[in-house]
Amino acid sequence: MRSCKLPSGAEMPVLGLGTWRMGENARRRTEELDALTYGLDLGYPMIDTAEMYGEGVAEEIVGDALRGRDTLPFIVSKVYPHNASRAGTIAACERSLKRLQLERIDLYLLHWRGGTRIEETYEAFDRLRSAGKIADFGVSNFDLDDMQDAARLDKGRTATNQVLYCLSRRGPEFDLLPWMRKRAIPLMAYSPLDQGGLLRKAPLKKLADEVGCTPAQLALAWLFAQPGVVTIPKSSNRERVKENFAALQVELTPEILRELDRAFPPPRAKQPLEML
Repeated sequence: MRSCKLPSGAEMPVLGLGTWRMGENARRRTEELDALTYGLDLGYPMIDTAEMYGEGVAEEIVGDALRGRDTLPFIVSKVYPHNASRAGTIAACERSLKRLQLERIDLYLLHWRGGTRIEETYEAFDRLRSAGKIADFGVSNFDLDDMQDAARLDKGRTATNQVLYCLSRRGPEFDLLPWMRKRAIPLMAYSPLDQGGLLRKAPLKKLADEVGCTPAQLALAWLFAQPGVVTIPKSSNRERVKENFAALQVELTPEILRELDRAFPPPRAKQPLEML
């Protein structure tokens, strides 16, 4: 499995299982657990979750999927901004660990910037790391100005920034992604299929036929072709989980990449960071 190196030297896989909106409907829990279990059996090396997803239930489902496994995937979770005070971050992490049935989270993120001073959150991250509760820490939904603020505090240890990034939402390429690449900070792309909307785009379907893959696989393969980018597609369907995993085998020629740029042009000016 390909990976990106974090500033700490740890390796983060380029592909993981997302869990956004899991745990919101008790009737779907069996299906969601089955999808995660199946994905881990296929070889997915990472799972992304958060205390926000299903108000903790998604983390519980992840914990159930991990139970009894000899080899654990790379685990990412996030703290709510309203819990991101010095004491609140530590307490939130402890709750997440309990739900995940783990002793350590590989990467712990501030879900988005709220009213709490970043200094407090980062101090809590430092304490959690020293205590062995987390291995690395980072942020999510941070635009360039936010990342520059964090850089003044983190001593080069912010491991990643998880943002909305895909073929149909390329805003981060103008300034945020180049800034992160210069500092060897990987970008974690969420909603890589734009919540399914990308799959309905005629140019993507046409090019996928030329490549010999599905539109979803082409969209994911394009992200894999971007240096310093990892992604976490979410699905509760076994076939889609399998389809997404197979995107790792799709190879894109320079001509296909140029065609994708023509169909989904990169930004020519600064754009506000989009969030879902």
